[in-house]
Amino acid sequence: MKVYRTKKAGEKIIETYDQLLSKWGCEVKEQDIQTRYGTTHVIETGAEDGTPMVLFHGVGDDSALMWIFNAKALGTKLHLFAIDTMGGPGKSRPNENYNKTFDDVLWIDEVLEKLGIGQAYFAGVSMGGYLVQLYSLRRPEKVIKAISISGSVAAATKNNTMKAMMKIFLPEALFPTDKNVIKLLKKLSGRNYAVFTENELILQHYKCLIKGFNNMAMGCHKVQGFSSEEIDQIREKVIYLVGEEDPFEKIGGKALLQQYRMNATFYEDAGHGLNHELAEEINQKILQIVS
Repeated sequence: MKVYRTKKAGEKIIETYDQLLSKWGCEVKEQDIQTRYGTTHVIETGAEDGTPMVLFHGVGDDSALMWIFNAKALGTKLHLFAIDTMGGPGKSRPNENYNKTFDDVLWIDEVLEKLGIGQAYFAGVSMGGYLVQLYSLRRPEKVIKAISISGSVAAATKNNTMKAMMKIFLPEALFPTDKNVIKLLKKLSGRNYAVFTENELILQHYKCLIKGFNNMAMGCHKVQGFSSEEIDQIREKVIYLVGEEDPFEKIGGKALLQQYRMNATFYEDAGHGLNHELAEEINQKILQIVS
């Protein structure tokens, strides 16, 4: 599966990935875990004697970007493992087994086993939020608590996800000029969009992702809605943190959280980049959850 549109685009994404990682402000260790689906890249940081927390980023981004404003603070109490999603634009590399038979749960099982993690906290943003819900459902004994950021409960609905994505990301993502990239970031964010648009390195990396990542590479992840009975099973396990200005919440995400009475906290004037836009507040909330 081709993750990058061109070799040059991939090299630029990894170059800016490494630059972002150097800005985390804490000591990190990178490692590659061999799995049946290919090589999974993991960034390890934080308190080695702390409880493990496994982190998943969203679609079209990577660990270096996703946790740049969170890793140092969370690592004061937690032993963090940030996973580059298979098929995503980070440093994980799929093999021929990453195809329509790909199973997210089996992949995570294997990564955790090789990291020596038996039980952990889990946190994920957007698509990563779906993964932590799925894992909480399928492997509840391994999940102490799960935190879904900028996502909703994965309920089975008749909503057309692709249509919703197109409405939010187009036309800017089709024509990723500097002006359109900034416009898209503003569309996705609340009033604190400057954390993206006025940070030159983040902006550069985001431009590289939009221009160089092959979004079709994430197509092997099968997102399936949960039944009411399955949602009941994760209600006490999963905590949701969402921004009121997140366009995904406005088109139904918030309504689902309320409909199913999920444990959700809503943040005014914040969008899809919640853990960047309100980093200090979200860091404190996560540390409160795990304390």
